[in-house]
Amino acid sequence: MANEEIKIEAVISAELLKVWLYWTSPEHITNWNFAVPDWGCPRATNDLKPGGKYFARMEARDGSFGFDFEAVYDEVEEFNRLVYTLSDGRKVRTKFEQAGTATKVTTIFDAEIQNPAETQKKGWQAILDNFKRYVELS
Repeated sequence: MANEEIKIEAVISAELLKVWLYWTSPEHITNWNFAVPDWGCPRATNDLKPGGKYFARMEARDGSFGFDFEAVYDEVEEFNRLVYTLSDGRKVRTKFEQAGTATKVTTIFDAEIQNPAETQKKGWQAILDNFKRYVELS
């Protein structure tokens, strides 16, 4: 049985080029890749090509808990689309669309089975909302 797919999206008040750069550059990823302020992303690497690896360390700022978020890219269409497979086999697809002077980012990901789909959606959406704030304030 296939995993449930979950969709999140945001419209970011920034040009596509800036959104792409902030989404894919490790020096920016570490500034937005967390859902709540008491968490952080102290390290990230991103080999942006098919077969390339994405890595982000996500952890509580007090050091009480953390995990590695790892994936391998299946498709990279510069300024348009990223598809990757997480280390547990789930797929993630992110699309970037210029919408006037804004950029729409849509991510569809396979749900995992340990947590309710709504909880996962809220967590991933919170990270995307954090990304939106970071880009718009930079």
